[in-house]
Amino acid sequence: MEFTAAFFFFLLVIIYLGASIKIVRQGYEYTIEYFGRFTTIAKPGFNFYPAFFYRVGRKINMMEQVLDIPGQEIITKDNAMISTDGVVFFQVLEAAKAAYEVNDLYNAILNLVTTNLRTVMGSMDLDETLSKRDEINARLLTVIDDATTPWGIKITRVEIKDIRPPQDIVNAMATQMKAEREKRANILDAEGARASEILRAEGEKQGEILQAEGRKASAFLDAEARERAAQAEAKATEMVSQAIATGNAQAINYFVAQEYVKAVEKFAVSPNAKTILFPVEATQLMGTLGGIGELAKEALGDDGPSNNAPKPRRKGPFEQ
Repeated sequence: MEFTAAFFFFLLVIIYLGASIKIVRQGYEYTIEYFGRFTTIAKPGFNFYPAFFYRVGRKINMMEQVLDIPGQEIITKDNAMISTDGVVFFQVLEAAKAAYEVNDLYNAILNLVTTNLRTVMGSMDLDETLSKRDEINARLLTVIDDATTPWGIKITRVEIKDIRPPQDIVNAMATQMKAEREKRANILDAEGARASEILRAEGEKQGEILQAEGRKASAFLDAEARERAAQAEAKATEMVSQAIATGNAQAINYFVAQEYVKAVEKFAVSPNAKTILFPVEATQLMGTLGGIGELAKEALGDDGPSNNAPKPRRKGPFEQ
């Protein structure tokens, strides 16, 4: 009998000790209540609190958590109806406040985010809501974090997942985007044509400059050639003049004959000349050529008769 009582007593002790031991998992914290009043926080690991006097109040998840924001219908500042949803990342920093400062923490965060989402996006135009997601996220993060600080939680991130305008607005936006792309394409084509015309004009300008420089160089060379020809002509004229001045009359005949031959040469090479009429007598031409011959004899210094001159005719027997 005594053995049975001791066994039951020992069993009750074991049960009591088992009920008093609290094993807290990593990433969680338990609130401990003493007769219903919060007293302390049970940290991860082994904890011993006498049963019937102490009990676990709330099991608080201390890890960072994600809360989905369901789709919301929001009217923007320019009266456009859009649908949007998002996510909220938060972490409990103080388990006691999260357990006792607010009832149903997750529902409270969800409603807080929903109302502020309508407030922030409702104050923007449709174009701003589509292009300024970072600004919307930053504003929501600031407002919601300030509002949840008394609950012992930290809002780490707020992200808008999707923004869906009505279908007619989507079609209008697609038409506008197409028009903008066509406009930019036309501008690029015009700029390309303009650049091409400029380059072509620059090339023509450079070509004309090079041609002008070539004509300038050619004219300079022609002028130099004419100058040298004039100098040679002047030198020849000076030499003929000196010969005339010294009493050599054949020099002027040479000069006149040279010009006469040049004139006859021009008549001969003319493409339109079929028949040439000389308004001069043949004796004058022969006389001029004879003068040239005499001038050549003087230049060679041959005063005697030429070897090709005709021999004197012998007299006949009846001639005296």
